[in-house]
Amino acid sequence: MAEIIPLLVATTIIMMSLQQRGAESYSICNMTGDGLNACRPWVTPPGPAEAPSAACCAALSAADLPCLCLQKRNDAMMLSLLGIDPDLAMALPPKCNLPLPLNC
Repeated sequence: MAEIIPLLVATTIIMMSLQQRGAESYSICNMTGDGLNACRPWVTPPGPAEAPSAACCAALSAADLPCLCLQKRNDAMMLSLLGIDPDLAMALPPKCNLPLPLNC
């Protein structure tokens, strides 16, 4: 049990660091930190009611949408660490007039 405590402390520190830096220093599925930040209002709860910005849709159009689907299914925790709600993220492409991959 004593061996687990340092691992939990290190994991907590890493998670807190990722949350503080957020998407600024992270790239995911061909979306840069700038692109993630442009979409942040629409992928964090509760998400605005208005349509996504042109900057967000432009960033999303360059994204690898099948990769984002895999992230949602297989690594939703990483998205959550970045402050991204996976369900809101997957609702975003249709709002930008981008088709979602099948089985997403």
